[in-house]
Amino acid sequence: MEERSQDGEGSGAAWGAAFDPERFRREGRAVIDWIADYWQSLDARPVLSQVEPGWVAAQLPRRAPQTSEPLASVLADLDRVVVPGLTHWQHPSFFAYFPANASAPSILGEILSAGLGVQGMLWATSPACTELEAVAVDWLRDLLGLPERFGASGAGGGMIQDSASSGLLCCLVAARERALAAGPEMPVVYCSDDAHSSVAKGARIAGMAADAVRRIGVDPQGRMRPELLVVALDEDQQAGRRPCFIVATVGTTARGAIDPVAQIAPLARQHGAWLHVDAAWAGAAAVCPEFRPPLVAGAEMADSWGMNPHKWMLVNFDCHCLWFADGGALAAALSTKPEYLRTAAGDSGAVVDRSDWQIPLGRRFRALKLWMMLRMIGAEELRKRIRDHVAWAAEFAGWVGADPRFVLLSPPNLSLVTFALRAGDEASARLLAAVNRGGSAYLSHARVEGRYALRLAVGGTITGRQHVVQAWTTLGELAGDLAGPGA
Repeated sequence: MEERSQDGEGSGAAWGAAFDPERFRREGRAVIDWIADYWQSLDARPVLSQVEPGWVAAQLPRRAPQTSEPLASVLADLDRVVVPGLTHWQHPSFFAYFPANASAPSILGEILSAGLGVQGMLWATSPACTELEAVAVDWLRDLLGLPERFGASGAGGGMIQDSASSGLLCCLVAARERALAAGPEMPVVYCSDDAHSSVAKGARIAGMAADAVRRIGVDPQGRMRPELLVVALDEDQQAGRRPCFIVATVGTTARGAIDPVAQIAPLARQHGAWLHVDAAWAGAAAVCPEFRPPLVAGAEMADSWGMNPHKWMLVNFDCHCLWFADGGALAAALSTKPEYLRTAAGDSGAVVDRSDWQIPLGRRFRALKLWMMLRMIGAEELRKRIRDHVAWAAEFAGWVGADPRFVLLSPPNLSLVTFALRAGDEASARLLAAVNRGGSAYLSHARVEGRYALRLAVGGTITGRQHVVQAWTTLGELAGDLAGPGA
């Protein structure tokens, strides 16, 4: 029999009572130290994982252990197997997609949430979970300059969902139910050609017809064209279809374009369609007054407005903040109240059970990480970081524009730059592959007006100007013969 120490640890003792406070203190400190060491080592690691498909699984046993193993063995396998199989989203040279950054206060909030083990499906199952969320989300609404109609004291309000896709789906279901209550006509969804894929996916999940999503053309800057939306709305109404849901994007994935929400909103109202604003990435920049006007324009006429603090606001994934003007519309579409979920507080109407505004019943205590980030970092530091990122992206765009081998495919939008080699799509794709294979930076790609575009999105927690400079240096060095003759 394995010898064990008096406190039950031995070489791999099981957690006999599931929770030993003293052992948890020791091992918790070891895990925190491991995380801190990981962050300190990021700059020296390749951004993109270098392993081949199947490598990680091949390093692990095929069956779960029958007896407990010590934390030291688990951490050793993290170093040996897991870390080499990671693409490091917190790396300072991660410029692909949009950021999914984190911060120490947010991580601590996530730990506290796990430690408390709260299930916040109803107000009664933990009043603090519901009410702290309402306060934190309303703090953020105020910092972003969003209208009072989304405030906690009115018919609307705000909540935290896991992602922008889930938030959009909830609003789409509410819009569909409202449309069906008005008549049997087929409901139709509208978005721009550059809108996020979650629109089409949400319509499919909501059981809407395959041709229920209408893509609206964009202008040379990538923004939805309201005059084309007018045509589509009129055509559908005349054909006996019902305009149901319009998605205006504030910060498209391909090039960060901002749809003209203030021009779209009257059209939605005229046709009785729900207007949802998807500001998942760009919405964070509204904390800066100088960036705010185009980001929140028209919000006072929107039915819902969502953004992700887990993208560019130092809250670790997952945390999507969704505001809406009429909480009753969401509850009417999504709420079910069997007897075992009824409570005196809920029946009285004095509280709102946040599970009535989302797809799943269960709710994690996500508000802790948002609340702690806002308190321990503060609005001024958030503004400084976003201003720095926007300034560095503008610098990068300037370098691209001054190099005859490259072409800017659109002006930089906030901290996003889209560009290409003048030599064409094949050369641009080969350059991106070479940069990412080298490991010193990670970029992604998109299509901009039919052209293969490289995307550089600045926004990492520990990204500095020097990392943007290094990414440009790497691009210039690797462009070489790919740039074409005479460049």
